[in-house]
Amino acid sequence: MSKKRALISVSDKSGLTDFAKFLEEKNYELISTGGTFKHLKEAGLNPIQIDEITDFPEMLDGRVKTLHPKVHGGLLAVRTNEEHMKTVQNHEIGLIDMVIVNLYPFFENANSDISLDEKVEFIDIGGPSMLRSGAKNYNSVTVITDVEDYAKVQQEITETGETTLETRKKLAGKVFNLTSAYDAAISKMLLDEEYPHYLNASYKKVSDLRYGENPHQTAAYYVSTTDNGAMKDFEILGGKELSFNNLRDMDLCWKVVQEFKEEMACCAVKHSTPCGVAVGTTAVETYKKTFECDPVSIFGGIIGMNFKVDAGTAEELNKTFLEIVMAPDFEDEALEILRKKKNLRIIKIKNPVSDQQTWVKVDGGILVQDNDNIFSEKIETVTVFKPFQEQEKALLFAQRVVKYVKSNAIVVSNGYQALGIGGGQVNRIWATEHAVERAKEKFSGDLVLASDAFFPFRDVVDFCAKEGIKAIIQPGGSMRDEESIEAANEHGIPMMFTGIRHFLH
Repeated sequence: MSKKRALISVSDKSGLTDFAKFLEEKNYELISTGGTFKHLKEAGLNPIQIDEITDFPEMLDGRVKTLHPKVHGGLLAVRTNEEHMKTVQNHEIGLIDMVIVNLYPFFENANSDISLDEKVEFIDIGGPSMLRSGAKNYNSVTVITDVEDYAKVQQEITETGETTLETRKKLAGKVFNLTSAYDAAISKMLLDEEYPHYLNASYKKVSDLRYGENPHQTAAYYVSTTDNGAMKDFEILGGKELSFNNLRDMDLCWKVVQEFKEEMACCAVKHSTPCGVAVGTTAVETYKKTFECDPVSIFGGIIGMNFKVDAGTAEELNKTFLEIVMAPDFEDEALEILRKKKNLRIIKIKNPVSDQQTWVKVDGGILVQDNDNIFSEKIETVTVFKPFQEQEKALLFAQRVVKYVKSNAIVVSNGYQALGIGGGQVNRIWATEHAVERAKEKFSGDLVLASDAFFPFRDVVDFCAKEGIKAIIQPGGSMRDEESIEAANEHGIPMMFTGIRHFLH
């Protein structure tokens, strides 16, 4: 029986020795390069070096070793095409039946703290070229990029002597799936454009999820191969697996508390909406204030804190049914207490918020925008009455929360708690009524109000005056701004304009 040939060039050598031994036992001739050749020889196998096939030495520090007609001709020749077979015979090109290649670790180094020139050296050229050639000719060539596929290929060769066409086609698809992500990561690094002509994405699947937003929807979780981020490298310290909705809520929750870098902050999220936000001077105080914002909605919600969780805070957290508790760190005693709730997911967040863009899928397209990461530096008081220092502080607190609430968005605050949150309404007065009503149920002192967008009419100001709101902050920009300013002056309510809208749809 004539020998088949397998070309092997891998950076990840896990599982390779056993698989290569199996191939030799099945009468495969092994061809390999550099470090892979050495690895196979040391394992007692009998590989042939690539330059014996090409009759040409590796050169340019290994940059050129497999880019040769005797390699790609052996991969691309169509076995059923007489002209192809005559050509390879005339040029003494041996056919190659299997390619086992995994790429230089560009993904692992693209976002590391090394120079651009050093990153460029991790760009694999020969590997993707061999994979693409073999994958194009999947009718005859088996291409393996993933060590997890060794077992499947070994099983089929054991049972029938060769891989099935179905398997070869699937493995070829995995090649182009990998190389497209690999190229996208390289493109992003070199092109460095906010909105390139082609939108490339390079994400790797972390896990399949039990379901999506609803049980009848399938879902999976992917992380970027090129960017860091809070939702990429978090650590699960306890509880059951995360769901699609959990991950979305975690993302929002962490972004809210990261707004308050100079203060201890806590946020409660339910259904992708903040239902409580507070700042404080101690861990337990900050959580209690957050809980007080909405003791009903927080049930079954997610809690995020930008501080280390201590035992006292953990005891308070365990008094309520929560899906997730997330923080940058936990005291050992706090973890012991939280782990008493077997299903409570305990998440340690390692990275700050780093996303620069928001992508929104629409049917047949995708919308891309830079993130809403700024606040106005030109806030001005537009009324005769100026806010007191404490009122201004309260207004700025509410403004930081309001951009994370679905539009139309209103946040009513006392300066250290978001006591009333109204969002997702089709008009601003309804959102205002809801937020003010919720706040007044829990707090009888002075309240201020923030809006994510301008007031189209004076009705919001009139309602605020009737309900005792003491100060307002909004972007301004309406054709009827003067009516709102006039109303605020009539009622003696200080009003500030930021000039920046914070829609969140």
